[in-house]
Amino acid sequence: MEKEVKAIILGAGKGTRMKSTKPKVLHEIFAKPLLSWVIDSISALSKKVESIVVIGHGAHEVEEYLNHNYKYVKTTLQKEQLGTGHAVAQALPLLAGFRGLVIITCGDTPLITTQSLKSLIKYHLEHNSDLTVMTTVFDNPFGYGRIIRSAKGEIIKIVEEKDASESTKEIKEVNTGIYCLEWTKIKKAFTELKNNNSQGEYYLTDIIKWARDNSCRVLGYKNPDNREMQGINSRSDLEKAFQVMNQRHLDSLMDKGVTIYDRNSTYISPETIICEDSVIFPNTYIEGRNYISSGCKIGPMAHLRGNCEIGEGSKIGNFVELKNAKIAKKTNVCHLTYVGDAKIGSCVNIGAGTIFANYNSITKEKKLSTVADGVSIGSNSVIVAPVELKEDSFVAALSCITKDVEADSLVMNRVPQKEIKNWVKNKKEKIDYES
Repeated sequence: MEKEVKAIILGAGKGTRMKSTKPKVLHEIFAKPLLSWVIDSISALSKKVESIVVIGHGAHEVEEYLNHNYKYVKTTLQKEQLGTGHAVAQALPLLAGFRGLVIITCGDTPLITTQSLKSLIKYHLEHNSDLTVMTTVFDNPFGYGRIIRSAKGEIIKIVEEKDASESTKEIKEVNTGIYCLEWTKIKKAFTELKNNNSQGEYYLTDIIKWARDNSCRVLGYKNPDNREMQGINSRSDLEKAFQVMNQRHLDSLMDKGVTIYDRNSTYISPETIICEDSVIFPNTYIEGRNYISSGCKIGPMAHLRGNCEIGEGSKIGNFVELKNAKIAKKTNVCHLTYVGDAKIGSCVNIGAGTIFANYNSITKEKKLSTVADGVSIGSNSVIVAPVELKEDSFVAALSCITKDVEADSLVMNRVPQKEIKNWVKNKKEKIDYES
């Protein structure tokens, strides 16, 4: 990009319709907050992009999350909810002396893509615009602000639904709430906006009029994918966005050579990379960041909870749950198994019902288990971390492993089988006698 870019993300709203004590922007899709999806799309524009999040409702909770997860994101507090224009104004001190482009967007639009933001910036620069509004088209635009253009195609104003005439309501091009600004030319608008409206608020959309009154060029970039514009205002909106995000990623995976047998029961985080010739069986749920190599088989009814790496040709079977697991090539974790905080080698076989006990509920610690190449673990075994099973060792079924196991060793610690002959017969005879 020819100019430095910074972003202002509006995240101060309460989200009343979510019916939740949690700030709206911290509600999750694929175990990742809505706000994170927006920040990450912006951050992917360039390593130098800095985001400023305007916080308000649940400010402490949002700020704590950002401080823990993002070193390059700043926050500014909107103490009073006086409108979107007022929210942007809170970022002015953090942009003192900045002379590049500013992207303004909302923290509750998780479907916006980096590519669309790049297209917005490219359009803005190529057309020498001072203020560019990202727009889109809906067959049913109810509730959105309508875009009014001049004969030359420039944007004259944005008319909100409640203020629109019948003819204006027929316009299908709408405001998405995403803007690209030449900051040195437009920043003054945020100190001059008026709140002479029925709500007594400072509207971000009023910068259109201010820009035109100050001889600035106002254009609109029309995003062809209106799904990206879906904001989250209710639990229903959250579900719809989740489905869009999932289906979009499934399409991408299938285009890259991944077999997915049932798109209606398969859920895969966009942060998961899956290589060609892998097969995803129905009722599989994959969240977080994961890497699945080529030729793998996942599911049916498997759950990957994030930070997992699956080596080439490995199989993760039905009713298997993985979390923070590194699994090398040609390893089988076939059924009814939990593997958490583990490093598994190649050509390992993990029997049904095996549990990696990785968590101490008293100390809250999670420990790592290591399983070397060629190990075989029998069914219904428990691997209690931290332990190491060395090359080609063999764990007998129904064992509880609490110590390291040497290479090529057989280990078992189950109670020896004991048989009492005629026990059932004697019990029945005693019952018959007493009755």
